[in-house]
Amino acid sequence: MPGAHRRLPLTAAVLLSSLLGACAGAGTGSAEKAPAAAVPERPPVPEVPAEEVRARMAVFVDELARTHGFDRDEVAALLDGADVREDILAAMTRPAEAKPWYRYRPIFLTAARIRDGVAFWSENAALLERAEARYGVPPEIITAIIGVETSYGRVTGRHRVLDALVTLGFHYPPRAEFFRGELGEFLLLAREEGLDPGSVTGSYAGAMGKGQFISSSYRHYAVDFDGDGRRDLLGSTADAIGSVANYFREHGWRTGEAVAVPARVDGEPAPALAGERLKPTHTVADLRAAGVEPEAALPGAAPATLVTLEQENGPEYWVGLTNFYVITRYNRSPLYAMAVYQLSEALREARAGGGTPR
Repeated sequence: MPGAHRRLPLTAAVLLSSLLGACAGAGTGSAEKAPAAAVPERPPVPEVPAEEVRARMAVFVDELARTHGFDRDEVAALLDGADVREDILAAMTRPAEAKPWYRYRPIFLTAARIRDGVAFWSENAALLERAEARYGVPPEIITAIIGVETSYGRVTGRHRVLDALVTLGFHYPPRAEFFRGELGEFLLLAREEGLDPGSVTGSYAGAMGKGQFISSSYRHYAVDFDGDGRRDLLGSTADAIGSVANYFREHGWRTGEAVAVPARVDGEPAPALAGERLKPTHTVADLRAAGVEPEAALPGAAPATLVTLEQENGPEYWVGLTNFYVITRYNRSPLYAMAVYQLSEALREARAGGGTPR
């Protein structure tokens, strides 16, 4: 239920004393974008036994203290002050990416989002041009990412990041290890950047700022683009723009190359192309030999993948190139990457006065 939460069943003293009795084998250690009505829910998340939570938290505290020099009492107090959010667990069961393309696309390709994106681009043109010059990523891609993630900074998340990561790290078994890792990264980030870990807010998955960086990405890819000596993705538009561009460059963005092009497919796609991974495993020439014809000139040797999008009247096909794959490194969904790409094209055309594409 929205807003529901429960206090963790641990005091700092209990947590610390359990360090000596953690059970054997206890392990150690991406944004809110759209409503998910009509998306089939995953099975409910089973409640994790309290003793298992205590044991895993004890190991987590011990690991941070031993590896990174954290004070055990301070970490234990932070965990003790976190709320387990039932609404976060519920949100994880109904991601927007579970929608078919014909329902997913209209969430992001709206007249308002295009209009607001053109305004954001115009207001930050100098920053976007500087980011392109330094990192090679065009303004429309950077703007589209920020537009899809947070509606240009207006919706950056209402959950305490600490609550989100504790909830998912200890009460969401499908990805608990990942989120415990992000919790550790978050505490390191807070120490490095002088943040109060109890007051930072973000998405239900713990992503922060206009670009919705998770903690590990913040630590590794954020840049100080306004020159004030801080990497401030929570308050600085300049740092958000520069950091998105740097993230793309670090993940292999190819300056000046295409992202994706529509394609025609003769009959059914070849079995070898079915269920392809996001990273291209074929070339454009391979796709042509399998009956896939791009509707634009592309070099035969270019790495490529067949992207199939579900429309109401049948599949729609695209050839995704290396830059399409790079977008999926931000969110590992071909629907997300296509929404970003098509929004970027709509922004570019609208800003140039060409109107809004279909």
